[in-house]
Amino acid sequence: MDRRVAGYLLALIVLAADQGVKYWVLHGLHLQDGHLLVVLPVVNFVLVWNHGITFGMFAGDGAKLLLATVASAVIIALCVWLWRSKNWVSVLAIGAITGGAIGNVADRLRYGAVVDFIQAHIGGVYFPWVFNVGDSAICCGVAVLMLENLLRRPVAASDGQR
Repeated sequence: MDRRVAGYLLALIVLAADQGVKYWVLHGLHLQDGHLLVVLPVVNFVLVWNHGITFGMFAGDGAKLLLATVASAVIIALCVWLWRSKNWVSVLAIGAITGGAIGNVADRLRYGAVVDFIQAHIGGVYFPWVFNVGDSAICCGVAVLMLENLLRRPVAASDGQR
């Protein structure tokens, strides 16, 4: 399989997983009523409408369309970057980021806010933000890109420059 096709396919898988789980949270679990569902000893599901961007930043009135527009431009840039990428690690990381970003834009356009529901905690210490599958894919993809860049061996200069 061509690496670019794999990247776009991963974006579609992340998007489907993100939107599918959000649909289940909204329509199957009925968390709209403020209920909390303990999923694992370290994970709860609780519905939070994120009107801002990552971690609720820029959640002011009228930001919905602006944020969706900026995110859409970023998605286009990610698709171009994915197409131009030459290695599998970058392609898959960018695919994960793209799928998560599209899922969050879809929420913003459909609901006016992003559906967040995953609450992580360890022994009474709670991660300070509630997030979703798309957010997880974005964070993991960015972490992989950073590690890939940090661990990449420098290419020797062929013209004698250092």
